[in-house]
Amino acid sequence: MKIGKISENILKRSVLKLIKTEHKKDISAAVGTDCAFSEPKKVYSAVAPVTEKVDNAGYYAVMKAVGNLVIHGIEPDHVTVSILLPEETEEKQLKAIVRDVIAACNEYGVTYAGGHTEVTSAVTRPVITANCMGTAENGGFDIGKNKKLKSGLALVITKWIGLEGTAMLAQQGREELCSKYPVPFVRDAIEFKDYLNVAKEAAVAIKSGAVAVTDISNGGVFASLWDIAERAGTGLCVDLKSIPIRQETVEICEFYEINPYQLLSGGALLIACEDGDRLVAEFEKEGIPAKVVGYLKNGNDKIITNADESRFLEMPGCDRIHKILG
Repeated sequence: MKIGKISENILKRSVLKLIKTEHKKDISAAVGTDCAFSEPKKVYSAVAPVTEKVDNAGYYAVMKAVGNLVIHGIEPDHVTVSILLPEETEEKQLKAIVRDVIAACNEYGVTYAGGHTEVTSAVTRPVITANCMGTAENGGFDIGKNKKLKSGLALVITKWIGLEGTAMLAQQGREELCSKYPVPFVRDAIEFKDYLNVAKEAAVAIKSGAVAVTDISNGGVFASLWDIAERAGTGLCVDLKSIPIRQETVEICEFYEINPYQLLSGGALLIACEDGDRLVAEFEKEGIPAKVVGYLKNGNDKIITNADESRFLEMPGCDRIHKILG
């Protein structure tokens, strides 16, 4: 199999199908949802591994895991972290990872409850996996309930796509990037990781009556658009020029010759709602950038328009960051 997140077809065929066969009466994980859950007890969990060769891996893993609960209106309770280290790892590296985990937990106000740490020849670089547990009194928002997703709903994106991937690339490639771009430009791109907390915009979206909320992560915005249309059982039409993106992301992706629309985009949310303009106005009141980028539509065609041109959105592949940091 290819490096990166496994394809939707393999996920359905070799993971979800087996789970559903073994646990026919239980509702749990599904394609397109961001966390797993136990229906009777309303206990929720989200797992997030970071396998790329990046600094601050512990921070990214926890921000992703916790974020995948809060976007569903779930109150995160605690985080556990698995840390697998190669044999040549020094203790100071482990301390740095743990400090990053603590920093992310503090940002979300969640307890770091321990986990597992092991040195093993099975890995060639640190592999960090964060698991966040949480609860919701009335059930998690938009989990396992896709009936309201339908054609005609507006699609809104918060902040900017590519924030997470840009921060990683800028941090790891700082020296070579600074040979072409000004130091402040690269420094600003590294600081994109400060945008990864999505609690505020998730709360605004849920309060404003959003139908569905998902984070834009592995595979980038193209993968998230594909997933939400698949969940809805509809097509979509999205204007490429409406998708919010920072110039730092554009420049760094050009430098590495990768597609920014297929780049890790933690920190940005994709939201389906009845009135996109009203939701954008609610975000603006809270100082959160957001744009309407398109709509779900009848049929199965997933269309991306760019000025006078249009093309079909392809089934998601692996995230482009693996091409550089894999």
